[in-house]
Order: sequence, then structure tokens, then C-alpha cells
Amino acid sequence: MSKNLEIKKQQVQDVQSKIERAKSVVLVDYRGINVADATEMRNKMRDAGCEYHVYKNRIFKLALNNCGIHDFDDKLEGTLAVAFSFNSEIDAAKILKEFADKTSLTIKFGLLGKNYVDDAGIKALASLPSKDVLMAKLMGMLNAPITQLCSVMNGPVRGLTIALNAVATKNN
Repeated sequence: MSKNLEIKKQQVQDVQSKIERAKSVVLVDYRGINVADATEMRNKMRDAGCEYHVYKNRIFKLALNNCGIHDFDDKLEGTLAVAFSFNSEIDAAKILKEFADKTSLTIKFGLLGKNYVDDAGIKALASLPSKDVLMAKLMGMLNAPITQLCSVMNGPVRGLTIALNAVATKNN
């Protein structure tokens, strides 16, 4: 086998591994984005635990097919870049939406697990709050009834304290 074919097979295996590990995959048309914006975007991706790569469409198509995903062959055309989100489903989508709003970057589609998500679905995914924010809201909702119960239970004691203080200041 030629060395070039071996390199391509290795690339397909690497992409396949990333697809299988990723919680979400977002594909974008990166045409027209300048180097400064691309560098800033890659840095934000790296900080969020995501990866952003440009692959040949044929390599990415073979990796998808090896993962058992065959529905997107006709959508893989043009200048596509791929963002893999490993920590959270929304990290890559949030970063790409931010850059799509301020540059010529265009969100094409994505994968959530092995399911196709169109560009509107990716944008909706990007608008979700992070897991930490959702957990904080949930904890606040769970804590609210207990806090209110404590406040109600302290009401009579507070009232008695105020009355005793008023009597004590009146007698002095």
C-alpha cells in the first residue's frame, strides 16, 4: 500500500475516534473568516475542551460511514470545518454561534450523538444555559421551600423578641 493511503486511513480512524467520543459535533462553513478571528475561536475552543479542525470532506464522510452514520453524505460539500465538543453538548455550539454572529462563519449542521441536527437546532442548543447554571437554578428551586419554611417558623420567635424588646425599653 502507498504511504499516502496509509496516512488517509489513519486520518479516517482519528476522525472516527473523535466522532465516537464527542458529545456533539458541529460543522461550519468557514469561508471568509480572517486569521485573527480563526485564532481567537480556536483558543476559545481549546479552553472549553473542544477541538476545531478542517478535514477533507471525503475523509470526514468515510469516518461518519465507519461510525454507522450514512445520512449526511449529500450535505458534506464546500469548505467545511468540524468542531468536536467533548465535555458538554453545548460548548462548541455556543462558541461557533458567537463567532457566526460577528463574522462570516456559517453554521451548517451538527450531530448530537448520532442524530442529525440542522442549523436552527444547533443555534437553539447554543442558547441553552450551561450545565452549571442549570444546576444552580435547580438547587435554588429545591432550597426555596426550606428557606420559606424557616422564615415562617422564625416569625413567632421574631415577634416575641420584638415585643419583649419594646417592653424592656418602655420600662427604662
